[in-house]
Amino acid sequence: MGWLWAIIVGLVLGVIARAILPGRQPIPLWLTTVYGILGSILGNAVATWAGVNSTKGIDWTRHILQLAGAVLIVAVGTPLYLSLRGNKSTARRSTR
Repeated sequence: MGWLWAIIVGLVLGVIARAILPGRQPIPLWLTTVYGILGSILGNAVATWAGVNSTKGIDWTRHILQLAGAVLIVAVGTPLYLSLRGNKSTARRSTR
C-alpha cells in the first residue's frame, strides 16, 4: 500500500509544482508523477537533515519542503526531458 500512496502523493505534488511554475510544462502526466515522487523524496531528505521530519501533528514544514523539492525537480527536469526528446526525434528524421 505504500507504493500506491507514493504514486498519489507524487501526482498531487507534481501537478501543484507545474501549476506554481510560470509558463507551460509540456511533459506527460506519468513524468509529472515521477517528478513529484522524486521531489517528495528530496523534501523528506532535507527535512531529515534539518531535523524537522517528525513533529507532533501535521508536518507542515516537511510538506512545504516536499513541494519545494517537486518544484525544483519539475523546473530542472522539464528542459532535460524536452532536450532528450528533441534529440531523439531529430535523430529519427535524419536516418529516414
